[in-house]
Amino acid sequence: MTPDADAPLGLRERKKRETRVALSRATIRLCVERGWGNVTVEDIAAAANVSVRTFRNYFSGKAEAIAASHVERMLRIADELRARPAAEPLWDAITGVVLAEFGGPAEPAGAESPRERRWRDGVRLMLAEPALQGEIVKADAAAQGELAQAVAERIGSDAAHDVYPKLVAAVVGAASSVAVEHSLTAEPPTAVGPVLAEMLERLAVGLRAPS
Repeated sequence: MTPDADAPLGLRERKKRETRVALSRATIRLCVERGWGNVTVEDIAAAANVSVRTFRNYFSGKAEAIAASHVERMLRIADELRARPAAEPLWDAITGVVLAEFGGPAEPAGAESPRERRWRDGVRLMLAEPALQGEIVKADAAAQGELAQAVAERIGSDAAHDVYPKLVAAVVGAASSVAVEHSLTAEPPTAVGPVLAEMLERLAVGLRAPS
């Protein structure tokens, strides 16, 4: 197949990925603002300006749509990790791309506005939904697989046989989850970025890349 023949497929895949992201973000926004039980698939489709059939082509329901954002974030992290300079140390590269997605380490502290408080409370309630738990577990597995592959490529390893890339992906995923949970429950409010930066710094010391 010629390069020109490959190009349309790439465009289609990008469009599909953009639609998935738009539907996932619309689902999160509506569920946070209105509450889980007050949002229908019809509401989400209307907010994303697509048909209900289109939504069903991508997701089985609200829970899968919400969990897709986690997978998409890790896909971006994996893509960016592959694009970092080859000479950059592994953990410097990982820290850079992860913090770029979650917010930098030096976010200014400030009083939480009523709107920010409502959003934080809404996210916390949404994530507590039992219907979402199973989808989050599946999303974590998919996300870790993508990141492990990117780590393996970077260090010249094989993710199928070397446990190091899998371990790195697992602990980065766990650190991200802990940082988000801490940010949602901390009083006074704490930004995700600084917490995650501290965790990644500690992980880098204990999980140095193989020489």
